[in-house]
Amino acid sequence: MNQLANQIAVVTGAGRGIGRAIALKFAAEGADVACVSRTAENAGKVAEEVRAVGRKAWAHAVDVADAAAVAAAAEKILGETGRVDVLVNNAGVTRDGLLMRMSEADWDAVLDTNLKGAFLFTKAFTRAFVKQRSGRIINVASVIGLIGSAGQCNYAASKAALLAA
Repeated sequence: MNQLANQIAVVTGAGRGIGRAIALKFAAEGADVACVSRTAENAGKVAEEVRAVGRKAWAHAVDVADAAAVAAAAEKILGETGRVDVLVNNAGVTRDGLLMRMSEADWDAVLDTNLKGAFLFTKAFTRAFVKQRSGRIINVASVIGLIGSAGQCNYAASKAALLAA
């Protein structure tokens, strides 16, 4: 029996890498998946791969750091699916560099995507989870959030905050 049979999952950062792998694994375990990626092209490609496994899929191009875009996407996803059972906050970027040379823009880009994006998506689905009296939230962090890494203070800070959330 599939562990996620008839569940609806939202995966941010689903357009490639770890997020793509998560979306496909969830589909293989029986979930229908809303694939969220920064680009429509990447979201669409992974949604097609999910459909090829025999599951329903929806593609959404969203900048996870944009509160209005996240709220609109969450409303649309709930309208399309009727409910969400699992939210996977996976979207993430790196802008590596030594702190003394790091621009504020690189700091903000990483924190806004990796941390604020998780906050915004969690907030957007919280009411639905409470109303359903169920829902799971998975925040994808990193060992770098525990031990740090040279040239990754922004990434380490974002992932440590996810671990603490």
